Amino acid sequence: MSSNENADFANSVAANVPFLRRYARALTGSQESGDRYAAATLEAILLDDTAAKDRQNAKIGLFRAFHLVWSSAGAPVGEADTHLSARAQDHMAGLTPNTREALLLHAVEGFTVHEVGQIMDVTADEADDLIDIARREMENAIAGKVMVIEDEAIIAMDIASIVEDVGHAVTGIARSRAEAVKLAASDRPDLILADIQLADNSSGIDAVNDILAQFDNIPVIFITAFPERLLTGTRPEPAFLITKPFSEDQVRSAVSQAMFFSSTETLAA
Repeated sequence: MSSNENADFANSVAANVPFLRRYARALTGSQESGDRYAAATLEAILLDDTAAKDRQNAKIGLFRAFHLVWSSAGAPVGEADTHLSARAQDHMAGLTPNTREALLLHAVEGFTVHEVGQIMDVTADEADDLIDIARREMENAIAGKVMVIEDEAIIAMDIASIVEDVGHAVTGIARSRAEAVKLAASDRPDLILADIQLADNSSGIDAVNDILAQFDNIPVIFITAFPERLLTGTRPEPAFLITKPFSEDQVRSAVSQAMFFSSTETLAA
């Protein structure tokens, strides 16, 4: 491989690291553990880049290299240091092996079924089966109340419809920070799904932090058109992040994941 090709490969890997970190964080349940495995992947590529370069698509190669590291470590999750993480561990024990990885790769990271198979070293049909199993197991595992913080009426209704189709109840839709805090106080949600920029120029991040100051242990999913601005590694990051424009599969997967694993990681104001 020429020096120019090596440079192109390095640039492609660098451009996709934020998305690998997002995936690793959702997979392991925390920013710390996710970043640890993402870093281990980059270190492995520096030592031997064969796995990462063994694909025409650099992003597929990067994620495939991650899975080799992840699988060799036994596909672990973080230590259960709270009652919520212990509950998440119990939920994890009931999942069919490899299903959660396949669902995240397909629904959240946007890989095709064929690409998921390449990353996980399974056939496309096997990847498709894993995705279907994950959806059924997670959506059947837990149901609850979801609050939507979104100032665009059509988007808010779309999100609410998807959430209800999965089997959850929507407590309401808030368009501003003040509305969100008031809604949460009147009907405590089991999950918050929040846009970043709200109608009155208030912040969805601030709204969520206000709510979490009143109620501990509410999982949060953030929505943004610019995920790379939040996936910088310079401050706490959300465990679940949906990119606009989003698909129904992304919302279904993120909601199921967040409810299933009760993630409460959010962003500092």
